[in-house]
Amino acid sequence: MSEHTEADPEGGAPMDYQEHEKTFNLFIALTKWGTVATAAVLIAMAFGFFAGGGFFGGLIVFVLALIVAWFVL
Repeated sequence: MSEHTEADPEGGAPMDYQEHEKTFNLFIALTKWGTVATAAVLIAMAFGFFAGGGFFGGLIVFVLALIVAWFVL
């Protein structure tokens, strides 16, 4: 009754560091480009709604913002 039978906390499969690094890099890339796309949409909406650019003007600003982000990042 007084015996302590604990499971090995690291008893699973050994860690695959290459797969972990690939997953981390994918997560960082998706987060970066998701943030860039969100910012580009907000800038395009501001231009389209408040600067009188309309839908196509906002679309052009969106595409230009993505192109600029591609070269900057």
